[in-house]
Amino acid sequence: GLLVFARTEEGFYALSDQLADRSMGRTYIGLVEGDVTEERGVVDAPIGRSVKVPTMMAVKSDGRPARTGYEVIQRIAKPRALTLLRLRLETGRTHQIRVHLSAIGHPVVNDIRYGQRRDKRLGEERFFLHSETLSFDHPITGDRITTQVDLPNDIASLVAPHA
Repeated sequence: GLLVFARTEEGFYALSDQLADRSMGRTYIGLVEGDVTEERGVVDAPIGRSVKVPTMMAVKSDGRPARTGYEVIQRIAKPRALTLLRLRLETGRTHQIRVHLSAIGHPVVNDIRYGQRRDKRLGEERFFLHSETLSFDHPITGDRITTQVDLPNDIASLVAPHA
């Protein structure tokens, strides 16, 4: 997937500001467990540190506001019910997508930390979440930059036979 790095201190603060004011666009592709019935929706649930496991995050009433938009790209019936989603971050909390999808009963495939059972793993060991698009204003020129990258082969091979 995509990452953006600042090469200067000025660039770091400019990119950090874009994250904070939510002007940086970020979309992800996620393969999740089950059949997500709604074609599109928004998970609007605050996220904070888990009381049970401090290294994990959880939906908590006293957490920080968090919103994740989603739309169905494809539904897959075999080897079991799965849904390919395009996900749009409206906020940027730690593990936000993983926590939100688990909270609505559709954990990311192979994400053992947030709800996937070990015996249900598919393909590669990693969980199936891919940073597809990043949009931001260049810290020096101000030009809007949008980059996009295709699905990696391991996810693409799972969804291609069903396209």
